[in-house]
Amino acid sequence: MRQSAVVIGGASGIGLAVAERLIADGWPVALIDGDGVALAAAEDAIGNDDVVFIETDPTDEDNVAEAFDQVVDSLGLIGGLVAVAGFGRLSSAEDTSAEMLREALDVNLVGPFIAAKAALERMGASLSIVNVGSVAGLRAHRGQIAVASSQAGLKLMAEVFALEFGNRGVRVNAIAAGPTAAEAAGNGGIDRRHMPSGRLAEPEEIAAAVAFLLSPEASYVNGHTLAVDGGFPAAGLSGDGA
Repeated sequence: MRQSAVVIGGASGIGLAVAERLIADGWPVALIDGDGVALAAAEDAIGNDDVVFIETDPTDEDNVAEAFDQVVDSLGLIGGLVAVAGFGRLSSAEDTSAEMLREALDVNLVGPFIAAKAALERMGASLSIVNVGSVAGLRAHRGQIAVASSQAGLKLMAEVFALEFGNRGVRVNAIAAGPTAAEAAGNGGIDRRHMPSGRLAEPEEIAAAVAFLLSPEASYVNGHTLAVDGGFPAAGLSGDGA
């Protein structure tokens, strides 16, 4: 049986699109999410015997370890891990509290770190990790101090993991995703007319890039951050849509 894939934050949005794409590609998939309601809805929608749904706090090391043990028991050793960094909140640096920054770091950086360590301890013959972050981690945008700082860390973390584990059958890459319609609505309403592509991203487009990075076709891609953003940085947009 093929090695399993784990999607952290897989119950909705980009994470759910990634899970559905990996299922279509033949992966046995585990969806891990802290949102039990969204996870139950995803389970009702997918209904596949090669898929497991686990509710747990992705930022809790012990809970994640238990969840990954359950994945191995149900689906086999882990060959793919996708961690979707899900904290996104518009707030100026002046209005951002230390508590908000800590939350962003916990969700967008510490959570993916915990997941990567858990996957490394339970990997099969090889392991491909993809951290899905935001284009906010590549250049400065107004109102994104907490998001941008944590997402920039996600990019560098992928590079360090790639450097340290690249000779052990492990590849670690990142995706800097452009805004989807749902995310834009929650972050000040980015106007698609200002995008070079003239539209916002579909979650399935991000999922397609993830599928490539996990696949053998990307076997020599390691420590790379792939921007899937419709040319977003070229537009010179700030986080508040200005």
